[in-house]
Amino acid sequence: MARLEDTIAGRVRDAIVRVYGAEHADTDPLVRPTQDPRFGDFQANVAMGLGKRLGKKPREVAEAIAGALDVADLAAPPTIAGPGFINLRLDDRHIARLAGEAVRDARLGVPAASRPAHVVVDYSGPNVAKDMHVGHLRSTVIGDALARVLAFQGHRVTRQNHVGDWGTQFGMLIEHLVEQGRALDDDSLDLTACYREASARDGADPAFAERARRRVVALQSGDPESRRMWARLVALSERRFQAVYDRLNVQLTSDDIRGESFYNDRLPAVVADLRAAGVARESEGALCVFLDGFKTKDGAPLPLIVQKGDGGYLYATTDLAALRYRIADLGARRLVYVTDARQRQHFQMVFATARAAGWVPEGVELDHVVFGSVLGEDGKPFKTRAGETVGLASLLDEAEERARAIVAEKNPDLGADERARVARAVGVGAIKYADLASDRVKDYVFSWDRMLAMDGNTAPYLQYAYARIQSIFRKAGLEGAPAGDLLLTEPAERALVLTLLQLDGVVEAVGRTLEPHRLCVYLYYVATAFSAFYEACPILSAAPEIRGSRLVLCQLADRTLQTGLGLLGIATVERM
Repeated sequence: MARLEDTIAGRVRDAIVRVYGAEHADTDPLVRPTQDPRFGDFQANVAMGLGKRLGKKPREVAEAIAGALDVADLAAPPTIAGPGFINLRLDDRHIARLAGEAVRDARLGVPAASRPAHVVVDYSGPNVAKDMHVGHLRSTVIGDALARVLAFQGHRVTRQNHVGDWGTQFGMLIEHLVEQGRALDDDSLDLTACYREASARDGADPAFAERARRRVVALQSGDPESRRMWARLVALSERRFQAVYDRLNVQLTSDDIRGESFYNDRLPAVVADLRAAGVARESEGALCVFLDGFKTKDGAPLPLIVQKGDGGYLYATTDLAALRYRIADLGARRLVYVTDARQRQHFQMVFATARAAGWVPEGVELDHVVFGSVLGEDGKPFKTRAGETVGLASLLDEAEERARAIVAEKNPDLGADERARVARAVGVGAIKYADLASDRVKDYVFSWDRMLAMDGNTAPYLQYAYARIQSIFRKAGLEGAPAGDLLLTEPAERALVLTLLQLDGVVEAVGRTLEPHRLCVYLYYVATAFSAFYEACPILSAAPEIRGSRLVLCQLADRTLQTGLGLLGIATVERM
């Protein structure tokens, strides 16, 4: 089903060609939904820019285009407003027909991508031997939502969890655990505490530091016993990660893990090829890449170091190996990296280096999806009262506990098992939605009261809208999907339908811009439009023909909310 905006844009473009010639066939009609329903449903803003190019007054251009515009089957005759806005009010029968097609379509009228591509999404990336904390939340949640949306569009999505599972710190930690007699596969082991202990010993005890250094050498040289202990440590961390992913309803598994260790054997070739291509050169004993446009604060050339003077490799070397693997071995045509904004320059330099080396074929997209920080209500980085980083598992525990109290108050008749299930969906959904609903490039304030509120742009508000529709279906005694034609008799019905028909455009925009907050804003509009419809239009008490039509409209709203929340990785519930 063609997008409404695309259909209208095509008609406006045809009118431009009729009036001003084929040389203007590529002109963007700039069709957008109107902000004020008094002016219609859609607005074409092309006349201002086109008028400037033609040397004509915008209103004159708008009137000429409107006169040639063939929309009799879609809308009332166009009107002109202001300096040259072309406004269209769609025919009720047309939008009712489109809504009917959408409700019968498994994809709700959202077309699959015309050119599906293989997309690799790199997200989450926690460190082995440390528990996941709130600092991993945004990458995990944003990356998962983007992977879901891209897959829904029909792209082949490969998830890559670039975990930190290699480096000198593992020699230190393994040596400490061995000397303490700790079992490396003990599920009760407090990895974060052990890491702190090992780090403290390394800084205070030169003898231990030397033993830890020898352990690093053994590990990196392939010593079987050191590798076996390292593998146990990695497996323990992966189990911990998976428990958090499962609770978060995130689609990451152990099969998606491609840690730093995976690329270890590829690093020498990365360095050799950069040197051979003339991209890297020695500077002060290290092998560096100097790229145009990257300067230090003092204006000196800023190096991307790919090999230290002692022969060691850096994060940049591993990231270059990962990028080359994803393009050359996996065959990806789009790489999406989801990390915090502090890594912006790093990835700019990595991408530029890969292009300079000729590792990025024409047409391959490299996207760095940056995001801001999670702040406490004091405006500072979100911490515990003791000033420590908030663990993700404890954060989810508190979310479910708070949601359980809200659910118990709102619906005390729910059984214990159902209450626990609803509390998990509401609590976890609230955390994820609060993260996704803000423009990702900005910091956002973590507020329990705000994210768990039953009104406003929150997950509980959207989940409640869905549960309300489920309640309507139960009261209607429906055993299957409602049937019937849509009849738009009230303004609230019409407003809801027009909102629901925008899903395809929103999904397309999220896939293109990689901005999940656009979907959150849209779902909030759906929920508020449904609420207005519910208040203005009796459903079960309406005349049979109207009742059937409104139940079909409820179904379209129901499926749109469920689909949209599902793309965000947020569960719906039938009762709240």
